[in-house]
Amino acid sequence: MSEYCLLLRKDLREPVPPVQWPQGFTLAALSEELLQPVHALLSLGYADGNGSIEALQDWQHHLLHDAEYDPDLCFVLLFEGQAVAVAQTWTSAYLKDLVVHPRHQGQGLGSALLHHVFAVFQQRREACVDLKVMEHNHTARRLYQKHGMVLIQREAL
Repeated sequence: MSEYCLLLRKDLREPVPPVQWPQGFTLAALSEELLQPVHALLSLGYADGNGSIEALQDWQHHLLHDAEYDPDLCFVLLFEGQAVAVAQTWTSAYLKDLVVHPRHQGQGLGSALLHHVFAVFQQRREACVDLKVMEHNHTARRLYQKHGMVLIQREAL
């Protein structure tokens, strides 16, 4: 049985709703201190087979040496000083990773991060934001569709 991923796109030429951060959460850019906690969060988020992440040292090396990496475009939500959600984007207006810790799902963090990503890239005058999602990841697909992301392409893995 083949697995598929879907390329989704958000058109940024339309107005983007304002970001509403849930109370008690703070936004931070990825920093040296947050590399390990963000990696742990990504590992937890992809443990169910809806994505994958390299070992910490390999991930850190590839991230820091990627031409599209900008720490200011990796958005980390903190709650009581702990990383609980992350949206990692590339300079090409591509959302590489979006993960919310299971204990904090259902609080609007994914929606808030998506709105923030859309607003940031709209301010950078990008026409759209793209991402890929596993076809079987129905929870993520519902979130993305709810926020106006449309299917561009279906790819076999």
